[in-house]
Amino acid sequence: MEQRPMTQYFLTLPHDTACEPTMESLQDLDPAELEAVMAAVEKFNTDLNEAGAFVTAGGLEPSSTAITVETTSAGPARTPEPFVKADQYVGGFWIIEAADQEAALVWAEQCSAALQSRIEVRALQSAPE
Repeated sequence: MEQRPMTQYFLTLPHDTACEPTMESLQDLDPAELEAVMAAVEKFNTDLNEAGAFVTAGGLEPSSTAITVETTSAGPARTPEPFVKADQYVGGFWIIEAADQEAALVWAEQCSAALQSRIEVRALQSAPE
């Protein structure tokens, strides 16, 4: 029986531009609440690893720290701002492997429950054949 290749999915955590949460600002949360969220995320990451679904994950600094680079025939330009202005931005992410979109959505539901936040799910493009 031929095994179908796993698809990688990008799970993203939105953050609000108005408050730009950081690891430092998390210290302002109720310690018990912060501990509960951190434990839930740790369990989610452990479950991903044990299932062989974890590829990588990370948190991003606020969009106000972004520098957009663009190189044209005139040469490179560096603009100290995000490439798009928005009320929300990607604050963290996971790349996971799942058999199909439904399996990725189940993981995203668990992630959403752990963080008490919305999670966006998008498949990474497959390499051209």
